[in-house]
Amino acid sequence: MLTLGLPQAAFAHAYLVHTVPEASVVLNAPPPQAALTFDEAVEPRFAVISVTNTLGHQETSGPVQRSPADPDTLIVPLRPHLPEGWYLVYWRAISVDGHPVQSAFTFAVGPNPGPAPQFVVPNISQTATTPRLLVARWLVFLTVMAAIGLFVLRIAIARPVMRRVPGTSLRTVSAAFVVASVLGLVAIPLYLDISTAIDSLHSAFDVSALVPLFRVTAFGRSYVDLEICFALFCAAAGIALWLDRPEREHRSVAELLSTSGALLAAAAVLLVPGLAGHAAQTAPRGVSVMLDWVHLVSGSLWIGGLIGLLVLWRSLPALQRLAGLVVCVPRFSNVAFFSVVFLLASGVGATVIHMPILAALWETSYGKTILVKIGLLAAAMLLGAVNLLRSKPRLVAARDADAGRPAAALLRRTISGETLLLTAAVFAAALLSSLAPPAAALAKEGSALAKVGPGPVGTVVHQGPYTLRVLVHPNKAVVPNSFALALTKNGKPVRRADVTLSLSMLDMQMANQELQLTETRPGIYARPAPALVMVGHWGLEFNVTPKGGTPFTALVVDHATG
Repeated sequence: MLTLGLPQAAFAHAYLVHTVPEASVVLNAPPPQAALTFDEAVEPRFAVISVTNTLGHQETSGPVQRSPADPDTLIVPLRPHLPEGWYLVYWRAISVDGHPVQSAFTFAVGPNPGPAPQFVVPNISQTATTPRLLVARWLVFLTVMAAIGLFVLRIAIARPVMRRVPGTSLRTVSAAFVVASVLGLVAIPLYLDISTAIDSLHSAFDVSALVPLFRVTAFGRSYVDLEICFALFCAAAGIALWLDRPEREHRSVAELLSTSGALLAAAAVLLVPGLAGHAAQTAPRGVSVMLDWVHLVSGSLWIGGLIGLLVLWRSLPALQRLAGLVVCVPRFSNVAFFSVVFLLASGVGATVIHMPILAALWETSYGKTILVKIGLLAAAMLLGAVNLLRSKPRLVAARDADAGRPAAALLRRTISGETLLLTAAVFAAALLSSLAPPAAALAKEGSALAKVGPGPVGTVVHQGPYTLRVLVHPNKAVVPNSFALALTKNGKPVRRADVTLSLSMLDMQMANQELQLTETRPGIYARPAPALVMVGHWGLEFNVTPKGGTPFTALVVDHATG
């Protein structure tokens, strides 16, 4: 709810579907290369595939490349004649949406490699919520939204002040727009540079290496497009302000055309995030994108207008301040009122679409961040109500500067507090945009037979006449895990059943993985796989078809830690 912010960098993550060599396999001859196939294309220039022996020595002989036969497969050549023994394959890749994913698995070269050792698995931490990245993202959100809101205040809301109050000027509001625009034009590529540097494991100062990577992922392309659209808006708005003559009541044709162009450019700027972000990935897509756009428009008018009012309050001469505020405040109050209404409506609509269950609001990081934003925005709305119900009527009723001074002072305090609260809400939005919305699979949690983890799993559940012992070891993310199901009926092992394990990431939207379990002993179905690709809550759904019996499913919610 109330997703006040710009690009939603929360897409579905890629996941590994197949490896050559397979996880935990023992090969009779060393493989010429390692190949990793994902459910979508990943960028080799952002990928890391490390193959090390038990001593930690690197065994790759070249860079990561995309397979010429399959765009979803990455390959890395291995040194020839690998000696007998065990090897660790650690990989990290960036999805086309810009999200990093990583995991590891082992294989052995035989025929007698010995027992599998305990490898130290590397880990490149997920960095979407590091302070410098959050601050950079917050600056992008704040400056772009403020620039658009300041322009609307100057060109439409505050324009009559110069005509109705002699001796006043709107130059400081125009200057505030220029400052916000320049900061936004700098903040967008700065954020893209920092994010790309983190994803590609480069220094943020290695600009020559980073710039060619800006448009490699969908995430990078969206920010490049945002920079282009915002630059066009700044140019169009600058021309509109240059042509505008506030002292005239009626606008010229050139003023109307330039202002219309700037507003259309602003609308396009606020449409880019939804088209490139999570809104476009969530059904119904058209409704999601429209809600996102309305939300951003409403938030921009609110926060930019508040900043503009503060600038106007300080810039107006003391003798003309009351008269200027009497002209501007009622006009802005009307705009702010409808902005808040549309902000609430679009936020509620987005929450209904993105939240599979109500409990996700307090059970997931995404939901908790939304609750924080709701609190900040509710406090800002309360101050806005004070302005609407008390400050505005007192200003209008005041006949001279002395009578209006208390109302003007109250207005300044409430607007300052409202602006600070909205600025904090935008920061919460910056954090929110780095988190993925809860997965639709989270709605299944209520039907789970048990909740297990963290740590190794050995839980017994019952489904009709069947007893199922669920085994997961070591139940850690980013390492190979063994999944097993001991299936009995009336105390006897169930033989020759068809058992498929479906793994669903519950904390974010991600494609499901399916593993066909093999009967290794009477009634015991197992398979090793590097399937828990990230820390969090997973739905383990066992689809069982007993030989000659009725198919059934059993769901267990598992918490995997790093």
